[in-house]
Parts: sequence; structure tokens; C-alpha cells
Amino acid sequence: MKGSCVKWSATLVMNREENQLRMGLAVVCLCIFSLLLGTPHAGAVIFQSTSDPGYNTSAPTGALTNSGWQYQGLWLNFLGTPIAPQYFITANHVGGTTNDVFFFNGRPYHPVAAFKTFDSDLAIWRVQETFPSYARLYSSSNETNQHLIVFGRGTQRGAPVVVGGQTNGWFWGAPDGVQRWGENDVAAITNLGVGVGDMLRVIFDGNDGSNECHLSDGDSGGGVFIQEDGVWKLAGINHGVDGEFSNAVDAAVFTAALTDRRGLFQQTSTSDWIPINGALPVPSAFYSTRVSANLDWIYSVIDFNLDRDLPTPTSLRIGSNVLVSFVSATNRVYFVQQTTNAVDGEWITFTNDVSGTGGTVTVVDPNAPAFPTRYYRLGFAQ
Repeated sequence: MKGSCVKWSATLVMNREENQLRMGLAVVCLCIFSLLLGTPHAGAVIFQSTSDPGYNTSAPTGALTNSGWQYQGLWLNFLGTPIAPQYFITANHVGGTTNDVFFFNGRPYHPVAAFKTFDSDLAIWRVQETFPSYARLYSSSNETNQHLIVFGRGTQRGAPVVVGGQTNGWFWGAPDGVQRWGENDVAAITNLGVGVGDMLRVIFDGNDGSNECHLSDGDSGGGVFIQEDGVWKLAGINHGVDGEFSNAVDAAVFTAALTDRRGLFQQTSTSDWIPINGALPVPSAFYSTRVSANLDWIYSVIDFNLDRDLPTPTSLRIGSNVLVSFVSATNRVYFVQQTTNAVDGEWITFTNDVSGTGGTVTVVDPNAPAFPTRYYRLGFAQ
């Protein structure tokens, strides 16, 4: 894993200014068109278990609480995910300009610049305002077989695709722009070539219960989240799906979420079609751009340096207040905690969502005079 998920530095303020002591405390915690490889762009969630358009249209709960729903914002008719105080990421192919608006938690954020790479289907946008929260990035290279949560908005599940009297999946239905979530597992890492790069390949094989899902047209750019160190982190950005397909009866071309492609033809280029055969079912797949393979570029854009230590905060008592100051970076959001016992006391956050400015930031603790000794520590999460 690259870097640490939280970094801290701390200071101690005594009841007398001349007894101030600063101490460094390092706490390391733990659209549719066919590409050459036949992957129409994708995004909406289709379920194997149900065609109910209201299914999984609110935030996951229980063990899936905070699994990424809270980080999905609306970019054009697609999704994007904040990944730093002033940056969000989405699929490059969805487009957009600085005249468009990104909506996050119902509030507008105005893009001022776009960053793109020839090595992937990713685009990062810098906004003028500051996001109140943002997703952490998956940094391990062990995505294969990992369980995932994926988000999308677009089509409902359509009519069944029947091959040889058997239901082999479902056509893409009507687009409705409703955000949904589903579950699945990463089947493999696959490289789709120059300009696309490493992908998380996820198949529609029926092994993940009632929430198992596939993607469809209407919303590329949605996030894929995988747990790392007990935290759901952004591991992929939705890119495309297998297809298009045709049958041997009337040669009609269609797109669908398929549990079995056998008996059909799949497009592999703008003019080539191949028959799908085999002894066992051959499910179709969706593909999400692999975040871990693009971390160096992502961090170079958002200007996060995971190996940089936090500055040690300083504290100054003025009247009935204690001022806690620290040098900040422009692309981080900080929080400050306090305790009266640095050995085994409880650390309590007294201020958070403090946006860095590139200069010195000062926060005020108005309750400190009631205690003879108080420790402070500064942190940021990624």
C-alpha cells in the first residue's frame, strides 16, 4: 500500500504560555458505440434478481454503509466522484466543459480546469469551490476476486433475451436517470490497449445474490468501491461493457446484460462478429478503469504527496481562547482533535472540514482554559 490512510502531528498547550511544549506525534494508521474491443460505454445498474425500477435507489445500509454512495455527484447526465477538496474524477469519454456544473449533495461546483491522460479513460476536473468530503483511493494491486459496490444511473432492465428457449439475460430498458447501486466481484484485471489501459473486469455470473448487477447505457463515470483496511475506497471508474450482440435468426443488433452469451454473435470491431460457444455459460462483463494503475498520474494532478509529514501545530493562549495554528496545503481538508491525556485519553474532534489555503490556518478552542493541560493533534484523511 502506498502511504498511510491518516497522518497526524500534535502539540501540547499548558495552562501557562511559558510552559508551551510542542511535540511531534506520528500516528500511522494503520454512450453507446462499439470500441475496437467491443465495449459499448456504460453506466446504469441492471439486476439479475429483479426488474423493479425502485430497487437499490437509496444509500446502502448495514455492512455496506459508507460504501461510496455519499461520494457520487452528478456531472452532465453522468456520475463523478470527488477525490480531493477541489477535484472530482469521472470517465473521459463523457465529455464536458468548464461551462458545465458538477452537483454534489445538491450543491453546484464550477469547474475551472480539466486534466486528461492518453493512458486511460479518466478525466479529473478542478472546481472553484471546496468539497466538504471526498473519497479515498484504492492503492493495493489485489483487486482480483475482491467484492465491490458499483454506482450508476440510466436504464432500467428491459425484456428478456431468449436464446434456444432459455432466458440468457435482459435487453437494456428505458433510461430513467435514477442512481442505483449493486454488488459483484472483480473477475480479473484486463488491459484494453493504448488509450484505455488496465480495467477491472466484472462478470454477470449470478454468484452474488439479489444485488448482483451489470451495467448498461446512460451513465459511465460511476464509481466502483472496494474495501481496503476496513474502509470503502474508490477502485474503479465505469468505462464500458461487452457488446454489441446479434443473433443468428434475424441478425438484429442489440445491447444487453447477459448471464450467458452462447448462441449469439458479439461484435469485436466495427465490422467483425464472432460466435460465442462453449460447454459452460459465458456471461458478459462490464469494465471499470483501474484506479490503482493510475495513481501516479492522479496524485500528480491533485497534488497530494502521501509521504509528506504534517507540520507540527503551534498553540497560543490569548485571553479565554487557545489558538491552534498550522501550515496547510491547498488540496487538503484537515481536522483538529484535543485530549487532556496524550497517553491513554480519548481524542475528541473539536473542529473538522478545515480547508487548506497554502498558508497558515488558525482554529480556536474556546474551552481550553477550563483544563490545566490539553494536547492537540492535527490530521487529514485520504
